[in-house]
Amino acid sequence: MWHAHDKIWREVKENYPMMESEFVISHGMCLPMMNDHGTDEQKRQFMPDLISGKTLWCQMFSEPGAGSDVASLQTKAELDGDEWIINGQKVWTTLAHKSQFGLCVARNDADQVKHAGLSMFILDMQAPGVEIRPINQINGSHFNEVFFTDLAIPKNWLLGELNTGWKLATAMLMYERVAIGAGGGGGINRPMYDQLHNYATASGAINNPVVRDQMMQVYSMETTKALIAMRTRAEMKAGNTPGPGGSLGKLYGSVIAWRMREIALQIAGMSSVAWVDDDPHGGSAQSLTLRSFASGIAGGTDEIQRNIIGDRVLGLPREPAVDKGVAFRDLKVGTQT
Repeated sequence: MWHAHDKIWREVKENYPMMESEFVISHGMCLPMMNDHGTDEQKRQFMPDLISGKTLWCQMFSEPGAGSDVASLQTKAELDGDEWIINGQKVWTTLAHKSQFGLCVARNDADQVKHAGLSMFILDMQAPGVEIRPINQINGSHFNEVFFTDLAIPKNWLLGELNTGWKLATAMLMYERVAIGAGGGGGINRPMYDQLHNYATASGAINNPVVRDQMMQVYSMETTKALIAMRTRAEMKAGNTPGPGGSLGKLYGSVIAWRMREIALQIAGMSSVAWVDDDPHGGSAQSLTLRSFASGIAGGTDEIQRNIIGDRVLGLPREPAVDKGVAFRDLKVGTQT
């Protein structure tokens, strides 16, 4: 049912200025996970407010010692009677400071190999035992690091089955890459080209044939990306969980952002370095440039996406795993020595 809501929302919102960016994680990642893996009780409790936007959700995977290698995470979940007790730290958590709830992957059994012994939990972000600290960025926005100290959550806030955290994390990352790489409405949209067109028109660079050629490169790339997104969303509409192909759109979005950044700064000229208050660009190209670097990191780095595409799409041989069959507590990962 949520697929129908999502399709209608995306079609209608295209007629208005973009105002829903803070719901990308809630609706694009947490909602489908709740729909696919939540119990009937969890769905009744959380999904109405999640769908309506009354509550905002975040997702917590990365840790100081577990970035690209998320399976090395060390946040612990211990069962104590009718409660899970969570202790540990997460980092790079977008919108944690605004969220009421979140989905968190924690380790409940360190005697299993690192990809096992993990489970996914629903967390109350405003409960005692949760501390959120901002990590300020150069473009004025910020991520967060989140600390858990004896955070108690109900036993039935386990999402999915025990010890299936890696499976759920993988599924959620697929949804994340679709949300990032297949954004926009149900049709073809070219937001970066539209921004370039506005910059070039305002500055007069639109009359330069080289600039027009560069803009058409972005136009073509975004059209291709939109077609990939339409195919991905058609598969989701058919009831299929997004597969590794979602990494194609996510990676291509990063490639487009890199190209867009280069062209935008050329159009801005000296304004790409410094500008005055009455500059028609007003620093917007600079802000765009700073934000664009995140596209190659958030949701998995470009290198990770290429590994996924090579391994799971193209069928290329995997790199050897030195930690295969070794219990997590015996590995030298994160802060473990």
